[in-house]
Amino acid sequence: METATEKWRHCFFYLIFLYAILYLIHTHFSRKLLLGNETVRVKKNPDLPLRFRSDGTFKILQVADMHYGNGIITRCRDVLASEFEYCSDLNSTRFLRRMIEAENPDFIAFTGDNIFGTSTADAAESLFKAFGPAMESGLPWAAVLGNHDQESTMNREELMSFISLMDYSISQLNPPAENPSNIDKGEIMTNIDGFGNCDLRVYGALGSNVANSSVLNLFFLDSGDRVLHQGIRTYGWIKESQLNWLRHVSQEYQGQKQDGDHQNDAWPLAKPPALAFFHIPILEIRRLYNKPIVGQLQEAVACSFVESGVLQSFVSMGYVKAVFMGHDHTNDFCGNLDGIWFCYGGGFGYHGYGKAGWPRRARVILTELEKGEKSWMGVKRIKTWKRLDDEKLSKIDEQVLWDL
Repeated sequence: METATEKWRHCFFYLIFLYAILYLIHTHFSRKLLLGNETVRVKKNPDLPLRFRSDGTFKILQVADMHYGNGIITRCRDVLASEFEYCSDLNSTRFLRRMIEAENPDFIAFTGDNIFGTSTADAAESLFKAFGPAMESGLPWAAVLGNHDQESTMNREELMSFISLMDYSISQLNPPAENPSNIDKGEIMTNIDGFGNCDLRVYGALGSNVANSSVLNLFFLDSGDRVLHQGIRTYGWIKESQLNWLRHVSQEYQGQKQDGDHQNDAWPLAKPPALAFFHIPILEIRRLYNKPIVGQLQEAVACSFVESGVLQSFVSMGYVKAVFMGHDHTNDFCGNLDGIWFCYGGGFGYHGYGKAGWPRRARVILTELEKGEKSWMGVKRIKTWKRLDDEKLSKIDEQVLWDL
């Protein structure tokens, strides 16, 4: 007859055996680990690094202001009376799936107000639904936060941490620590404002002389939400600590030299062109009220009254070619400030405010490499257009933002 000690020992070894089996299944046969009634998911990662296709193109889909709520029970705003009865967050989901299928992008950029916090019962659940089509596609994607994302059950740091752990997301909580000895430990910068600031580098096409070089930078910046500044309630803005980080990134390229064996067929990679993505426009956008634009300006620019220094920093860096924003849903124009294009995405989501009869829309950005005698070189051209969520996904306002 077994003693209590022997029974305990058998039970212990049985638990060890079960754990070993579960570990084996987890590491070799599945991306899910079953513990009781709970399923622990393991993040699915995209193929990295980001890189141009063999045809020399890299396409980005910008999704601005999805404003996802609770799904089918969340009603649409500012649609025609004939559309209202059957319109919900699912229309936003359907539109995103249509855009992914039609444009086949290489990367998706979500530029804030991804969920509408005041209409969201559970932030995590709404994030899964909002980003669901992106995760289903297996495409790499990244997001910045807007001024409404944190109004539910997560603060901004929790939201960005959660987003960075979602399938195929390459968002970062913040840039890696500047101390090289800490990078391998996963440590991040703590002396930078906001969450989600990151520099995503896009490499040249495989087989080309620039296959191992970053030929395009994608800067994601947290523009904040609302703050009390000098006793006045205003929108957030990109802070000096973030601009200092950008200048540091810029300095990393100083002194870099191209491969001497490929000088005739390689891009001078000291400073590859860059695109920036954030949510709240900068104050200087108001200078475009009386200047030529491509697209529509239908509402006043809602931004901080603080002059952030973003425009001056981008101009001094010398290689930021275009900026992509959200926040003002019925503005979808591009305008040029001191040689840099600033473009609105236009309202994407059906639970965000809009304009009845004015279709929701998404922006597409296409970057193209220059073809050398023997190989692809650096970026030659940056183009953009928008598509409307109508029967034909109408393509409008195609323009060249930068040409070498």
